[in-house]
Amino acid sequence: AALRNNAGNDLVVPGKSNQSLLYLVLRGGDELTRMPYRKPPLPEDAIARIRDWIDQGAPLPQSDQVRHWAFVPPVRPAVPKIASNWPKNPIDCFILARLQREGLSPSAEADRYTLIRRISLDLTGLLPDPSEAEAFATDRHADAYDRLVDRLLGSPHFGERWARHWLDLARYGDSQGYSIDGPRQIWKYRDWVIDAFNRNMPFDQFVVEQLAGDMLPNASVDQRIATGFHRNTPINQEGGIDKEQFRIEAVYDRVNTTGTVFLGLTLACARCHDHKYDPISQREYFRIFAVFNNADEPTLQLASATVAAKRAKLSNQIRAKETELNRYLVAKVDALSDEARNGIDRKVIAVLNLRLDQRTAKQKQLLIDAFKDDETVQRLGKEIASLRKQLPRFPTTMVMRERSKPRQTRIHIQGDFTRPGEPVEPGVPAVLHRLTKRHRTSDRLDRLGFARWLVDRNNPLLARVTVNRIWQRFFGRGLVETENDFGTQGARPTHPDLLDWLAVEFMDSGWNVKHIHRLIVTSATYRQQSHRRQERSDKDPANRLLSRQNRLRLEAEIIRDVALSASGLLARKLGGPSVFPPQPKGVYRFTQVPKAWKPSRGTDRFRRGMYTWLWRSALHPALTVFDAPDAVNCCTRRNQSNTPLQALTLLNDPDFTELAYGLANRLVREGPPSPPDRIAFAFRLCLTRKPDEPERNRLLQFYHDQLTKYRNDPDSARRLIEAMPESLAHLRKADTDAAEFAAWLAIARVLMNLDEFITRE
Repeated sequence: AALRNNAGNDLVVPGKSNQSLLYLVLRGGDELTRMPYRKPPLPEDAIARIRDWIDQGAPLPQSDQVRHWAFVPPVRPAVPKIASNWPKNPIDCFILARLQREGLSPSAEADRYTLIRRISLDLTGLLPDPSEAEAFATDRHADAYDRLVDRLLGSPHFGERWARHWLDLARYGDSQGYSIDGPRQIWKYRDWVIDAFNRNMPFDQFVVEQLAGDMLPNASVDQRIATGFHRNTPINQEGGIDKEQFRIEAVYDRVNTTGTVFLGLTLACARCHDHKYDPISQREYFRIFAVFNNADEPTLQLASATVAAKRAKLSNQIRAKETELNRYLVAKVDALSDEARNGIDRKVIAVLNLRLDQRTAKQKQLLIDAFKDDETVQRLGKEIASLRKQLPRFPTTMVMRERSKPRQTRIHIQGDFTRPGEPVEPGVPAVLHRLTKRHRTSDRLDRLGFARWLVDRNNPLLARVTVNRIWQRFFGRGLVETENDFGTQGARPTHPDLLDWLAVEFMDSGWNVKHIHRLIVTSATYRQQSHRRQERSDKDPANRLLSRQNRLRLEAEIIRDVALSASGLLARKLGGPSVFPPQPKGVYRFTQVPKAWKPSRGTDRFRRGMYTWLWRSALHPALTVFDAPDAVNCCTRRNQSNTPLQALTLLNDPDFTELAYGLANRLVREGPPSPPDRIAFAFRLCLTRKPDEPERNRLLQFYHDQLTKYRNDPDSARRLIEAMPESLAHLRKADTDAAEFAAWLAIARVLMNLDEFITRE
C-alpha cells in the first residue's frame, strides 16, 4: 500500500524521498501540516531513517519471519518433553512447559462432583441428574472420566449447547430487525446447526454448506437450508425506504461477518478506506463484497409442489381481499368529518398508516373489530377468515440463491453506495493464501469458490480462529484473547505453539470438531480446580497461563436451562419453532410496533432457552438481563455483567417463579421425608454436591422458620398454593400440606438465586 499511488499523491517514491509524501509530512513545512497530527513529532533520527530507507529504494522484507504471525500458515510444532506425570495429553505439555518457565505449578484435579457438573454444563448445557453424579463419583474404573466424556459428546443435547454458541456468530433471530421488527421464519436453519453438531459434520463442510450450500452439485434441501447463515441479516420493512440501500447494507454485513467468524479479521474497517493496521485494501474489501453481491434472497417453502401451489393461490386471494378492504376503509375514514375522525381509536389510525405487508394478524383483526357495525367490513372480514382457515400450513425458511446474471460491483467511495467508484471483480485479500483454479467453479469467483478457498489448508487463519474460539468456550478466554481480531492490533497468543498444534491437529483430524472438544476436556489443564491461590495470583492475576480453571457465569439461555433441569420440568424435545415462555407484562410498551407474546402451553412452555422467540427490538427480559446479544450483529464473546437486577430476575421473573414451584414440588414429591435429607437432595439437584454442615444447618433453620410462619398464617400458605401457575395445575394434590409446600418453595427460591447455581465452577 505504501508504494501505491494514493489519491494522486505519491506516498513513497522509491529512491526519491524529496518527492515522497510520507517523508515530507513527517518533516513538515512547505505548507504541509506536520504529522503525527497534534502529537509530538517523531525524533529527528527516526525521520532520517525513513528518508534513508526511501532513498535506498524502499526495500520491503519478504520472509515469513517478519510477517505478522497470524498470516503465516501454522506448522505442527514439537510437543515439549516434560519430566512430569501430570500431563494427560499434548495440550498439558504445552501448558506445563510455560508454567514451569514462569515458576508456577498447576492446580490439583477438581473433585468428581465438580467435574461432572462442569463438563455437563460445557458439553450439554444441562445439569447432571443426581443419580448420574453419584454413579460417576463412586466409579473407580480408570476410564470413568473418558466414558463420561464420550456419553456427553454423544448426547443429542450436545448439538443444542454448541449450536447456541454458533447462533451468536450467525446473529440468529426470529424477527426482521430495525424499528418495524416484524416476525420471520428461519428456525429450520437453527435445526440444521443443531443437527450438524450432533452428526459431527466436518468443519470444512460445515463452512462450505453455510456459505454456498445451494451451489453444490445436486444440492439437497438441507444444504440449501444451511445458507440461512447469511440470511440472518436484519431487514428494514419501513415505508419509503430505498430497498437497494438496505440490500447493500445486508451485503456489507455478510462481508463483515465472514471476516469476523472465519478469518478473525476486522474486514469492516476497510469498507470506507484501506485498513489502517492490517494489509487489506478497500479494493480487496469490495472484491469480497462482489462475491456476496451476486446472491438473491428467496424463501424456501418446505412443502410439496401441490401444497405450495394451493397455498400460493389462496394467499393471492387473501391479498386481493385485504387490498380491497383496505381501500374501502381508507375511503370510509377519509370521508368522515374531522370530529368523527378524531373519535376513532388512535391505534386504528396507526394501523391504517402501515402498509399491508407491515401489519400483523392482530392488527388486521383490530381494524375489523373497530368497524363491527359496518356490514361490508364484517362480510370481507369473514371471507378473509374463511380463506385463511383453508391455508395449508408448512414451514418456510430464508435461504441464498446465486444469480445467473452477475451484478456489477463498484467500490463505494468512502463506503457510500450512492458514490460508485471503479468496478471490481470478485477476489480475495492478497495477504492470505493464493486463490487457485481448484477453488473456482467458473472463470468468475463465486460463493462456492470463495468457500472452498476459505477452507483450504493453506489458509493461515480459519483453523487457528476456530480452535481458539472453542478454547474460549472451555476457559472463558481464548489463547488469543482478542478472539475477533487476529490482525496486527490483536493480542498475541499466550501459547503460540499450542495454538498452532491445535490448528494443525484440527485439520489433520479431518476438521473433526468433537475430536478437539475431547482433547480439551480430557486434558489435565481442563480438569484443574478453579480455586485461587495467592502465589499464583501475584504472578498471573488474570490466570492467562492457566495454573487453574476459571469460574464462568452461565449464559442467559443456560441459566434458564439449569432451572428447568433442577425443577424437573425440562422438555427435552429437539428442534422446531421458537416458543414463548412467560415474561413480565409491558415489555413491548416502548417498541414502535406492539408485539404479540402469548405464553406457550404444554411442554412448549418448558423448552430450552435457545428456543425462546427472539424479537431483535425487545428480547425476553431475562435474556437481556443476563447479557444475551441482540442478534443484530455477529457476537464472538458475550459480556459478563453482575447487577442487582439479575438477582431480582431470578427471584421475581414469572418464568423463574414458575420453575421454583416446579422445584418445590420435586422436593416434596421425590425427596426423602426428613428435612435434613431433603435439603441434601435439593443441593444435589441444584448444585451437584452435598451441603457442608454450616450450609445444611442454616437452610434447616430457614426451613423451620418458614414452616412456623405458614403454620401460623394458613391463609398465606393457601394463597401460595392457589397462585401456582395454571401450567403446573397438574402438580396440585389434594393431600398437599400448604404450609409444608410453602416452606419448600422458599428453599427452592433461595437455591435458584445462589451465585453457585448460575456458575460453572
